[in-house]
Amino acid sequence: MPAALSFRLAALALLAWAAISPLPASAHAIVVETVPQVDAVVHAPLDVRLRFNSRIDRARSRLSLLDSTGKETVIAIDKNSTTDVLRGHIGALAPGAYRLRWQVLALDGHITRGDIPFTVAQP
Repeated sequence: MPAALSFRLAALALLAWAAISPLPASAHAIVVETVPQVDAVVHAPLDVRLRFNSRIDRARSRLSLLDSTGKETVIAIDKNSTTDVLRGHIGALAPGAYRLRWQVLALDGHITRGDIPFTVAQP
C-alpha cells in the first residue's frame, strides 16, 4: 500500500472518530448571587434577584414563593433584566419563614432548580 494512501486512510479514520465522539456536556446554570441571601432576615415588600453564571431562557423559567404551610404563589418575572438575571417583586408578607423557589432553563438546554430560605421579620 503506498504511503500516501495509508496517510489518507489514517486521516479519514481520525476525522470519523472526531465526528462521532461525544462532545463534553455543557454546565448547568448556577446561582452566583441572590437577593435575598440564603437564611436572610428581611422586611416585605421586597425585590428578589437571582444572577446565574450563564444566560437563561427567561420565558421558560419560574419564580415562586412558598410559605411555612407549603402554599405556593407564583412571582411574575421582570422581562427587562439582563439575560443572566431573574428579577421579581414580592408584596406584603406576614412575618415568618418562606422559601423562594426558582427553576431556570439555561440556553444549553439544562434545567436547574432550587430554594432560597429566608425569614420575614416583624415590621
